[in-house]
Amino acid sequence: MRTTKQLVDAVVNGEPRSIARAITLVENGSLEAQEISSRLFPHLGKAHVIGITGPSGAGKSTLVEKLVRKYRERSRTVGVVAVDPTSPFSGGAFLGDRIRMQDLSTDTGVFIRSMATRHNPGGLAKATKDTVRILDASGKDIVIVETVGAGQSEVEIMKIAQTIVVVLAPGLGDEIQAIKAGMMEIGDIFVINKADRENANKAATDIQSMLELSSEKHQWKPAIVKTIALTGEGTIQLSEKIDEHRKYLEKGEGKIRQQRILEAELMEAIRQKAAERIIQELKKSGRFSMLISRILRKELDPLTAAEKVLGERMNKG
Repeated sequence: MRTTKQLVDAVVNGEPRSIARAITLVENGSLEAQEISSRLFPHLGKAHVIGITGPSGAGKSTLVEKLVRKYRERSRTVGVVAVDPTSPFSGGAFLGDRIRMQDLSTDTGVFIRSMATRHNPGGLAKATKDTVRILDASGKDIVIVETVGAGQSEVEIMKIAQTIVVVLAPGLGDEIQAIKAGMMEIGDIFVINKADRENANKAATDIQSMLELSSEKHQWKPAIVKTIALTGEGTIQLSEKIDEHRKYLEKGEGKIRQQRILEAELMEAIRQKAAERIIQELKKSGRFSMLISRILRKELDPLTAAEKVLGERMNKG
């Protein structure tokens, strides 16, 4: 059996089975997961990470498939993380994007992984970030993350992707969907898919109007691209806009975004580790059960109990 170091070395060399094995380990939260992430960290930063988000029914999966084909025509290697809703029976991915992209599965330059959200809010699986890093470290030029389209919490994609593509379609109430989900603030590129439908031009005009009303003013002006994913129409223009945005990020904005992402990740990691350690200590001493009993008797509420625990720790320190 290979050591974690040997597994990581194989991932860096782009070995498909090792990539799949590493993703499975981080997805299952195994003991090796943290070591895998730590060993891969120095190899990160080469891939361009693209987030594809938007309401269900907009045609995101078909668009991703066509986009992957365009990148492969340009000899770019691609990793795809398709985050699907969780099956209530198996706990696995429900939609199965790998089936929809079956024709690409024989291409050695493409690695596709479907992941279940496992009821994680925000349309992203908890292990998505680590999976993206594994694909990055494995040498993929492009990593595409397709989200579930779960709604307001889709802004979570900002913590992972460098370029965010918001996919909308005429007839889905695009304006309402975009405003509700806060997508006008996060989108770098807006795609009006199914552009052969009636009201496609109106949808594009409405999105443009909302962008102009946005209080957020940046040097990058969000682009609007019309596509017909079923035929591939517009995907070349979309890939060109993505490349254009990447070049914009390389001028300096990318470093600012990356710093924000890492700051948020560090704070989240500290909160998680601190909470785990405190809870473990409370359970070991028996105080956790005592606090639960007091809460059940209505002597304390959970928030006051938490403040009490933290206050006692600070006094000890």
